[in-house]
This record gives sequence, structure tokens and C-alpha cells, in this order.
Amino acid sequence: MAFRSSFPASFSLSLLCLAASGALAQSGPAQVITVTGASSSNRASVAGFGDVPLSRLPISASVITTAQLQDAGIASLADITRLDAGITDAYNPPGYWSQLAVRGYTLDNRFNYRRDGLPINAETVIGQANKQALEILKGTSGLQAGTSAPGGLVNLVVKRPQRDVRQARLGWEADGSVAAAVDVGDRSDEGLRPGWRVNASAERLDPPMRNARGSRSLLAGAFELQPAEGSLLEAEFELGRQSQRSTPGFSLLGNRLPDAEAIDPRTNLNNQPWSLPVVMQGRTASLRYTQTLSERLDFVAHGMVQRLRTDDRIAFPFGCSAENNYDRYCSDGSFDYYDFRSEGERRNSDALSLALQGQATTGALRHQFKLGVLGTRYTARFGRQAYNYVGSGRIDGTAVVPADPALTDENTQRDERSTEVFAQDAVDFGQGLRAWAGLRHSRLQRASVRTDGSRPADYSQSFTTPWLAISQAVGEAGTAYASWGQGVETEVAPNRSRYTNAGRALPALKSRQIELGYKHSSRVLDWRVAAFDIDRPEWRDLGACDVAGSCTRTADGSARHRGLEAEAEWRAGAFSLRGSVLALQARRQGSVTAAENGKRPTNVPARSAKLQAAWNVAAVPGLAVLGFVTHEGARSVLPDNSIQTDGWTRLDLAVRYTQRLQAGASLLWRAGIDNLVNERAWKEAPFQYGHAYLYPLAPRTLSASVALNF
Repeated sequence: MAFRSSFPASFSLSLLCLAASGALAQSGPAQVITVTGASSSNRASVAGFGDVPLSRLPISASVITTAQLQDAGIASLADITRLDAGITDAYNPPGYWSQLAVRGYTLDNRFNYRRDGLPINAETVIGQANKQALEILKGTSGLQAGTSAPGGLVNLVVKRPQRDVRQARLGWEADGSVAAAVDVGDRSDEGLRPGWRVNASAERLDPPMRNARGSRSLLAGAFELQPAEGSLLEAEFELGRQSQRSTPGFSLLGNRLPDAEAIDPRTNLNNQPWSLPVVMQGRTASLRYTQTLSERLDFVAHGMVQRLRTDDRIAFPFGCSAENNYDRYCSDGSFDYYDFRSEGERRNSDALSLALQGQATTGALRHQFKLGVLGTRYTARFGRQAYNYVGSGRIDGTAVVPADPALTDENTQRDERSTEVFAQDAVDFGQGLRAWAGLRHSRLQRASVRTDGSRPADYSQSFTTPWLAISQAVGEAGTAYASWGQGVETEVAPNRSRYTNAGRALPALKSRQIELGYKHSSRVLDWRVAAFDIDRPEWRDLGACDVAGSCTRTADGSARHRGLEAEAEWRAGAFSLRGSVLALQARRQGSVTAAENGKRPTNVPARSAKLQAAWNVAAVPGLAVLGFVTHEGARSVLPDNSIQTDGWTRLDLAVRYTQRLQAGASLLWRAGIDNLVNERAWKEAPFQYGHAYLYPLAPRTLSASVALNF
């Protein structure tokens, strides 16, 4: 249960000692614990329907708050896989940016992430210290995004000013990571009613993984004022940096799946004397203006800029030339080492949204609507890169090879502009019956070129993505619904001579989803169940693809994911329990290559279950015991499904104690053990860059933290 947010330790420690010096008061009554974010009181702004509770939305979504993340010891996006059965790892090497899969589809870090509703690039580390909550929308998202993978969207909700926020935190995690953070803010009711909030954190990273020491820091501020009656002006910024060696995966040894019990999960194969850290820096700022035009109509203008810089360096294991296998390691445990360096990568994103949102009545019908336009601009600027063979490594991490940092390979520059016009409406017919409809029209302009000026490609495309749903309230606690929607992804054939359609844009390929669901919400029990069917077109290179004009990139069949998803949260007295399960049938179909049809996608478990429990100990007021169980089924390692990893189950435990001090102050103590029984297993098996990789479960890890609220 890692505590990861931080600020200079000496300052935070001084604050803790100052407040703790007063006499202790009696602890308060037992706390009410919500284990995760499934409560019906939550609202997901990423859905776009304002203040409609999740329990009434015809959409599958969940909200996880900062407090819940801290209880679970979650400090990165990759770790939210522990809380929701529908979310799994896609490719999550420690020390690198997180990649998630939802309902079996890998989210695109360029298009499937939002920050307060505006698109951002998630090809970076995303700090959690200034985030109020994470919202996860599941399924196709053509209504909410112009282009996106069909798994869903992740929205980061930034902390905003609140009255009397004063918190300082210290944390430790084995082997020797230490962290400190402050979260302070206030709001006034006088004059322009100004409000402010500042989050600062710093961390020394020393995880159980060897050769992976590093650092992480964040500084963020949010400010607001009301310049006139009915208006609100909000501004915020975030500066973040992480420096840490990334960790490459293990792999198949020839045709053999290595035994996870025989692998030391602390081994980092990026351990050469010349290995350098991946350095990710981010600067983000936004300005939002809300004007109430009437009692039932608001205008919102929201703009954001994001500037990312990355130095991506690694001693990278890839393939086995000795056995002519380039998608796995050698049967004797050796592999080819490459010196990869791509320094000074710059990714810039800008977004501006203008929207009208409100309510209206036409006859007996009540409408809750939103109309708007979103403009985005994205550029990626890279230099030449090194990707040089430097020798042979071994999976025990003992080999030493020379460096070769020569910049021998070209990179790709990218530019993109988009304009999206959207409209959505929820129509209340009375008697609990609602119809929901939305439409988004997008126009894209994209261009790319190699750093030496070769292989230029550019194209423009327009498309429209509709979404429809109907819901019926069942009594006061239930909602039944059916929905249908689309999502879009685009592709251009590489501008190389072997392609017959080199440099041409392919027709926009639309994913389609049908979902049927039921939700129930009461004081004691919340539960929901959803059945979904998603069909996503696939691109393939058809032909010999070995000489000029021998290859065509084209749509070829689809990846169809059908599943049943269920969640429940029960609260009674001192106990609360939440669980989620997903049964997924993911298959390739419709390909002209018959051998591919019926195959499962790599790295996608067919079954997953997540359970969280909390117990308020009556004998010790303020004490809570928390438990987390994560189970994921077998995963295919290769596209032909010939090798699979075993399923695994992990148990985590934590305790939380609230200690009351004088003058309303309190200390919140947390301690935890991740992977209590030290389970050894292959956690994920991504087939990345045309290569099979294996990542083990992290070993048993202890952590502790204390937070002072003053």
C-alpha cells in the first residue's frame, strides 16, 4: 500500500511535530468507509450529462476518489487495475508511463485520456497529488471523443479550492522510498470570493526492483474568483517531473514459458553501467470560465495547454538473433541487447472547448442538454534516435555490454488539428422513462514526416459518431437501460515503397457497441450488471510485403469483445464490501487469413475479479482494517494462442487509524502489505513492438504513511 505523494520532508515533518505537540483528545466514532468509487452519489463528468447520478446513467462508469486511492496505496494509473475487474494491464513496465486495457481493448495514450474533460496526452507520468478523483468511462466513446480506442476514457479530476484545507503527509515504502506532500487551500465568501489551493510533493524512489532508484516531484496550484454575479473564473497549473530507470520485461525462452517461481522479480535487465533514467517532465495549465445565462442555462469556455518533454533511454532486450527468433529470448536465457536513446522528445497539446449546457421544457417533455465545439492541436517533435545492437544479455542480469549511443535511426514528427461539434440531450418523458441521444461530428487534419524529411504523409478526414440510449426507472432504486454507440479510429498506410497505397488514409474504421444493463442503488446496497458487445475493425498488411508494391494495408476483419460485467457494494454498520467481476469472450473474426479467426488477443484475461473489504473495529474507535483481493485469469502470450500464462490471485492488507488531536486537528495513520503471501506469477504478458514480454508480480512490499490535518 504505497504512499507516493510528497513535498520536502523537513517541512512536512515540522508541521506534523508542531500539531502533535498538543495534548491528544479522544478518538471520534467509527468512520464510514466506502472502499471504492461505486457509490450512487458519485457523478462522472466525463459522461457529459451534468449532475445525473451514475445510478441513473445508461452508461458503465466508475469514480475513484483520492482517499480511496490512498487507502489502496495507489500512486500511478497502472495500479487502478486492483480496484475494477474491467480494467487490466496493457503494458506497464515500472519507471515508464502507464497503459491500461478496458474491456480487453488497450487505451490509446494519445486519445483516450482527459483532464477535467479536455483531451491530454498520457505518454508521460501523471502525478496523483493534485487529483481529486479518477473517472473511468467503459465502452465506445464516440460521443465524448473524436477519435479513441473503444475500451473507454479515463478522466483526471483536478483538486479545486475548498475551505480550510490543511494537510501534510509523510510516507515510506520498502525498500527505501520516502515521500512527503502538502495540500493547503482556502476560500473566502467576501468580495470576489477568491479561492486557492496548492499541492506540492517530492519523493525519493527506491523500490524493491534493483537498479531502479529515482525521484519524482509535483507542484500544482488552483485558483478561482467570481468577478460578477453568476460567473466563475478558474485557473490551475501543474508542473511534474520523474527520473527513473524503466524496467524491461522477461520473455519466452525459445518455445518455453519460464517458471515465474524461478525468476527473481527484483531483477532489472536495464542494469548496464551506462543505463540512464527515463526523464519525463510535464507542464499543464488551464483556464475555465462559467457564466450563468439564466436559471437553467450556463455557458462554459475551457482551455488547456500541455507541454511534455521526455528523455527515453534504456538498455533494451529484444529478440534472439542466434536462433533467428525476434519475438522472444533465446532458449538458453540469453537475448539481444540494444542501446536505445531518444532524447529531447517534445509533445505539445492545446485544447479549447465552448459549450452551452442547461435544461429546457417542451410541452410535457423535460430536456437536459449540452451543445458545444472543441478544437485541439497536437505536435510531436523528436530528434534522431539510437537503436544499436550492443551484445548479448542474460535473464539473470549478469551480462555487461558496451554502450553505443550513436544516433543512427530516424524518428517521426507529427502534427494534428481537429474540430469537433457535439450535441446531446436527455429527454424525460415522465414515469421514469428517459431517452438519451448524442452526436459528435469531427474533422481531422494529420501530417507526419521522418526527421530526415522522408516518408511524408498527410490527410484530412471527417466523420460523425452517434450514441443512443433508453432507460426506465424501476421503483425508487433501480434503472434498466439499453444503449448503442460508436467510436472511431483512423489509420494511414506507411509511406514506403512496398505499399500499394503508401501514404494514403484508410477509411475511418468505426467500432460499434451494444450494452444492456441494470443498476440498483440503496442506502445499504449498490449493484449493477451490464452485458456488452463491442466490434472493432482491425487493420492488417496483406500480401508478400517483401518488395515494392507487394503490400496493401487495409481493413481485415474485426476484434469482437462480448462480456458480462457486474459490480456490487454493500454497507452495514462497521462493515463494507465491494466486488466486481468480468467474464469476457474476446475473439478475432472475419479475417481473410483463416488461421487468425477465433484467436484470443494477447495479454487479455478471460476472467477477472476484484474484491475490497473494510471493517471498522468497534473496540478501537478510529481503526479500520482493509483487505484487497485481485484475481486475473490466464493470458495468451503469442498471437497464435500457443502459449498462455497461468491465472493468479494476490492479497493485500492495510490498516488505517484516525487519531484526534486538540483544536480539531487529526493524524491519519496508514500501514499496508502488498502481496501478503508473496505470490509468484506472471502478472501480464504484453505482445509489444512485435515481441512477447512477461512482467512478474511485484514481491511482498511494506509501506506506511501519516497525514496531519490541521
